[in-house]
Amino acid sequence: MLDQLALKLAGLTVPLLALIAFLIPLLEKLTGSRDAPRILTLLGSLIAVFSSLVILISVYTSGEVILYPFGGWPPHFGIVYEIDELNALIGAYIALAMLAVVAYSTWYGRHLDEPVWYYVLLTGLEIGMLGCVYTGDAFNLFVMLEVLGVSAYGLVAYHKNRAEAVEAAAKYALIGAVATNLYFAALVIIYVTHGSLNMGLLSLIAQQYSSAGEAVKYAGLIAVAFSLWVFTYKSALFPSHFWLPDAHPEAPTPVSAALSGVLVNVGVYAVMRFLYTIFGPSSYLAEFRAIVLAALFILGSLSGLIGALMMMTQKDVKRLLAYSTISHIGIIYIGLSIGFLSGVEEAVKIAMAGAIAHMISHGIAKTMLFMASGVFIDAAGSRDLDELRGIGRSYPIASFAWLTGFLSLAGLLPFLGFYSKLLIYYGYTYSGFILGGIMIIVISALSLPGYFKAIYSVIFSIGREREKINAGTAEVIIFIMAIALVILGLMFPFMENVFMKASEAITTRAGVYDYSLKAYHEILRILGGG
Repeated sequence: MLDQLALKLAGLTVPLLALIAFLIPLLEKLTGSRDAPRILTLLGSLIAVFSSLVILISVYTSGEVILYPFGGWPPHFGIVYEIDELNALIGAYIALAMLAVVAYSTWYGRHLDEPVWYYVLLTGLEIGMLGCVYTGDAFNLFVMLEVLGVSAYGLVAYHKNRAEAVEAAAKYALIGAVATNLYFAALVIIYVTHGSLNMGLLSLIAQQYSSAGEAVKYAGLIAVAFSLWVFTYKSALFPSHFWLPDAHPEAPTPVSAALSGVLVNVGVYAVMRFLYTIFGPSSYLAEFRAIVLAALFILGSLSGLIGALMMMTQKDVKRLLAYSTISHIGIIYIGLSIGFLSGVEEAVKIAMAGAIAHMISHGIAKTMLFMASGVFIDAAGSRDLDELRGIGRSYPIASFAWLTGFLSLAGLLPFLGFYSKLLIYYGYTYSGFILGGIMIIVISALSLPGYFKAIYSVIFSIGREREKINAGTAEVIIFIMAIALVILGLMFPFMENVFMKASEAITTRAGVYDYSLKAYHEILRILGGG
């Protein structure tokens, strides 16, 4: 019964959120209420949380991949959502994080001049992210990236009376448009050379093309190169990180939390899916894939180092948090790039589990830190760390979250961030490639001055007296997230298998075959009349 419910919800959730996005302005016109958009968006987020958790439980308890063919069309002929342990886990995290962002937006609402369009775009952002991780079709991924992108561009430019916000959104949107067009070109190449855009079938085809001709290999190489540039841009990996430090400070604070804590993970997920499921170590691009993963290790290391160093020089608290995101995205890429090493399957599984865990540990901490910064910025009327001196003394709950978030990012016990970094470190040391483990330690150490700078300025410095604002709703949400970060850390030894299963779904031959053969068998079943 649970499996049948999960199957239906897999197909209904994103279309239902799309319907809600269309209803938000209509309901606001009919009722004339400024609360209607907020209530409808909150309802949509609650539906997404319920659906994603049911899907997560179903996939993990049954061990079966969920495949939902839209309109009854089989894979290859129609769009399908294909959900295994990896995207079930990431989808559940996206839904929960976006619920927190929407709830926080109710407190932030006094800064919203046109709440109806803010909530439409916020719902569009969630639609795009869930669609990207649940889809089993490379073309539908393109569509959802466009939905995600348009929503993100509009949200960054929401405060359109500020020239800086418009400039940041224009920079993000113009390069983003070029990026998605490149991905579309990659899809054309893939379809011409492989005859399908279904991810599962592409995986099977890529393995059968082991003796492919030079023309096919070069075409596949170009398509993967185009695709990876798009995905690394979306995830703000160096050197495609330039849009993020401008976009975060100018976007509304809940949007900054969503961009930094949730959206960047979508690009990381797409890289994982392309380099491990579709064009994995058994594909005809195996040699090229190893070179790409080695390049991603280098770029991840540079991203981690540059982000950590840039934090030290920032006076704008939101820019500091933005560079922290760039640094941690680098750590995640170090974890997922371990696949360039050969003959170390167990080490790859461990490091990939760490990368997945770090996507969530960093995401929770960064979402919470942006929310806490919103309280401090509102109270001080400035994003400048000098103006925020001592402001945390008046807001103990926000300060607790501020301290908790940075300690987790630093990788200290008993927080989830410690275990996620430890798995990546252990994966590399287990493989014998010690440099990967060293990079995790070096990046973490270089990040400490930036973290301590933010903690000292906000909590331990002495500043001038200010009138206290009402941060009740915001602090409740922030406190729940801080406690969740602590509990996940304390419970990690008992739930490590959750991340290991997500890793096995994408790194082991059995996991990739489950994802691929599900689509193939569905075609045979439907074409054979059931």
